Amino acid sequence: MSVTTTGEAVADQAKSQPIRLLLVDDHTILRQGLRRLFEVDGEFQVVGEAKNGREAVDLARDLKPDVIIMDLAMPALNGLDATRRILKAEPGAKVLVLSMYIDDDYVTQALDIGVSGYLLKDAPARELLGAVRTIAKGETHFTPRIPAATVERYRAARVGNGRRGPVDLTHREREVLKLLAEGHTVRAVAEVLHLSQKTVDTHKTNLMRKLGLHNRVELVKYAIQNKLIRV
Repeated sequence: MSVTTTGEAVADQAKSQPIRLLLVDDHTILRQGLRRLFEVDGEFQVVGEAKNGREAVDLARDLKPDVIIMDLAMPALNGLDATRRILKAEPGAKVLVLSMYIDDDYVTQALDIGVSGYLLKDAPARELLGAVRTIAKGETHFTPRIPAATVERYRAARVGNGRRGPVDLTHREREVLKLLAEGHTVRAVAEVLHLSQKTVDTHKTNLMRKLGLHNRVELVKYAIQNKLIRV
């Protein structure tokens, strides 16, 4: 006769719990299609739907889903801003962007905010299901159509900062970063921003630590990649 231990029972119970989903998209027919796709299998449970970013923020707070499937272009509050608010309130939330856009601006902003995945709406159903499973386990999934270098830079930033989520620079740190990347000296930055050189030095040290950068060359590359300066 086999004996089930308490630990095994807990593990089995955890496995039997469905992955709780919040669907966010302004198109009702798409949400309904996604709901049917996920609920065919008992592995998933759609606990809520939102038709705009404001509803998404409220439902994410109230329902605390395992994975939030987020559209980008929506009325009231777009997906990027909604995700930013959700992750600020709940840093451990897992957001999978499901969008028709693959533009570099959208992708870069989504990665910098700290999403767990990015998938296009024309992806096969099996890839979507697999992505949700992967993200629910605390991992990431990004469409292969995003340049590998972009994704690797994002992952390196996450590892370098020793935490999940976006690199959180203050408004002043971003100003200092932009000016330094444009070639200004610490003294010149201090004059432009009406700060002391010591204060600028402190901001420079903090932002480079947060970003995992070690010299001006890396700082300039970061600013270019994140569209803080033009070349």
